[in-house]
Amino acid sequence: MVLGKVRALAIYFDSLNENNLPVFSGGDLVSGRVVVEVTGDVRVKRLDITARGVAKVRWTESRNAGANTAYTQNYTEEVEYLHHCDTLIGEERDEDCPEEGLTVLHSGLHEFAFSFSLPQMALATSFEGKHGNVRYWVKAELHRPWLLPVKVKKEFIVFEHIDINTPLLLAPQAGTKEKTLCCWFCASGPISLSAKIERKGYTPGESIQIFAEVENCSSRVVVPKAALYQTQTFFAKGKGKEIQQLVSNVRGDPLPQGKSQSWEGKLLKIPPVSPSILGCPIIKVEYALVVYVDIPGGLNLSLSLPLVIGTIPLHACTTRTSSISSNCSTLSWLGLPERPEAPPSYSDLAISESHRRDYLQGCDRSDGEGADHGSLLTYITEFRYLPPPLYSEVDPYPDPLEVQGTVDVRRPDTCPSR
Repeated sequence: MVLGKVRALAIYFDSLNENNLPVFSGGDLVSGRVVVEVTGDVRVKRLDITARGVAKVRWTESRNAGANTAYTQNYTEEVEYLHHCDTLIGEERDEDCPEEGLTVLHSGLHEFAFSFSLPQMALATSFEGKHGNVRYWVKAELHRPWLLPVKVKKEFIVFEHIDINTPLLLAPQAGTKEKTLCCWFCASGPISLSAKIERKGYTPGESIQIFAEVENCSSRVVVPKAALYQTQTFFAKGKGKEIQQLVSNVRGDPLPQGKSQSWEGKLLKIPPVSPSILGCPIIKVEYALVVYVDIPGGLNLSLSLPLVIGTIPLHACTTRTSSISSNCSTLSWLGLPERPEAPPSYSDLAISESHRRDYLQGCDRSDGEGADHGSLLTYITEFRYLPPPLYSEVDPYPDPLEVQGTVDVRRPDTCPSR
């Protein structure tokens, strides 16, 4: 018998989103096929698949142990979320009899189905960072006697969904700060800043409405600005490594002495970014909206409002309980009565069956799981394949309009009274 060759070994997933990406969540069934193309007859011992999901962290730091001695300290950590193994062809055999019970694949294409369920637990969202990542993949290995195995690996995406339609994430965020500029024994008037946003939770693609008031009683010309920052924190061997990245920013007009400026819903667009990762013990991804006053020749007056970037966007059709709680928070923030108006009596309503059916279909279209996931994944797909961003390994609030490559380190602080 003339032995053939393995021309191709590939993995295909059965479930793809509208961007042709395999996307799953905790508890979902992952199914697919391993396709083997051979030319001629090929004897096979086993065809194994392994599915894994792992969060990994790694970075190095240089250390000095003396005048002329230096060494490198490695920091690594790993958390496993998924480990599944299965054999699609063959079984475990005695290594002393490698020819026993071989499977012969004849020339052509051969498909072998596989399936497994993701754990019913909080899985970390797929993520790529500078010092760590969260990856999920399926690997297939074709074993033949007396030859090296043929291998193929294919990744899939996992989301740990964050629903922003909760009272905590629908609550408004606000704050106020004031600062007096000092120069030796002379102190100018104060600069005051107050800012608020409608809620804490947002999804990629949304715009944040910023309401702010800045009053400049100092002798300098200042500029109000706002920036969205992503903070990646990696943990290993009891130590943390923090990376801060500018995501998006806006700015106001220069503010002369004795003038004030108001932002009545100034918009800041959220670009394609990874959702917040809050439950992984070794990788955290957090966001904050920083509204600040850029003060030339001094430390910025800064106000940080924490944000959560979710995966399930704000929707119109919600349960009555969540609607009331969200509306109460918003009404309270706007200074309106928190008690909602009593609903009308059902006897007063005359709704036709066709109108009810059309309304429910509209809710399904706006609230359906596929719609939510598709909208988010459109942004996440773009984000995952963008070039790696520039990082700052300090904890600054840099001027977002500085020329790329230069960093103006300005920490939010107040000038000590003199």
